[in-house]
Amino acid sequence: MRALAKFVMRGPLQAGGVAAITMAVPLLFWVGAAVVGLVILRLGVGPGLHIALWALVPSMGWAVAGQDPTSLAVLLEVMVVAGLLRVTLSWEKALLGGSFLAIVTGLLLPVLYPGLLNEVVQAGVQFYQQYNTGLAEALGDDLEAYVRDLMNASMAGTFLVTGVLMTMLARSWQAGLYNPGGFRKEFHRFRLSPPVAILCVGTMVAGQWLGLNAVLLAWASGWPLLLAGLALVHGVMGIKGLSANWVVMFYVALVLLGPSLMIFLVVMAFVDSWLDIRSRLKASDPVE
Repeated sequence: MRALAKFVMRGPLQAGGVAAITMAVPLLFWVGAAVVGLVILRLGVGPGLHIALWALVPSMGWAVAGQDPTSLAVLLEVMVVAGLLRVTLSWEKALLGGSFLAIVTGLLLPVLYPGLLNEVVQAGVQFYQQYNTGLAEALGDDLEAYVRDLMNASMAGTFLVTGVLMTMLARSWQAGLYNPGGFRKEFHRFRLSPPVAILCVGTMVAGQWLGLNAVLLAWASGWPLLLAGLALVHGVMGIKGLSANWVVMFYVALVLLGPSLMIFLVVMAFVDSWLDIRSRLKASDPVE
């Protein structure tokens, strides 16, 4: 991947060509999005937008002709997150921008892609009726509305997560080429400020009270907290000098425990926004 990043940074022709080709090939759109993110992060928003135009053509083709908004939505997420990161030098502000775009995407999906959403909803309804009959019976006539909100939020949330991960991939490429080890240090130090942490939690709660799609708001506002929780784990492991095996075991546990561990990470990220746990660990290291 470093060789690809090096090739991309040789010039706009190479970057635009790779972005356009990978966006046109199914399941490789993430590479094109990461390429656009790399150019934005390294050269600035203006040059990045020029390369983004190359990627927008095939992604728009998939979105309009193919009725698949995935590549376009992920590309837009990367452009927003990487652009804000380049301008503000703040992952916190970049993530908030990505989350806001995810909410907008969730609101537009039923309008722009009603057919696609209906197909996904019908598949989800059939799944619940076959494999979770208890919930299907409990919801009754509200099952379809429940599944619609769930599927709509899941699609927009997946676009958000993928876009942020591709921006992180682009950031790691940038660090590998120009600042080795820089992305690792940056991620290990990442934490949310108390006001932003409160905003994220408040948004998650507000959805239920305001009658909005609570799942969509949970995706959008929970992702910055979850990412901050992951950064906390990586940062603590780095401070303690733990091997890569601990990282592997942690992610295996994350897969096995799923939502339970994710909720714990979100809570720890909120606590860390106030206590700055990593700074306390650093202060206690000499005593140990």
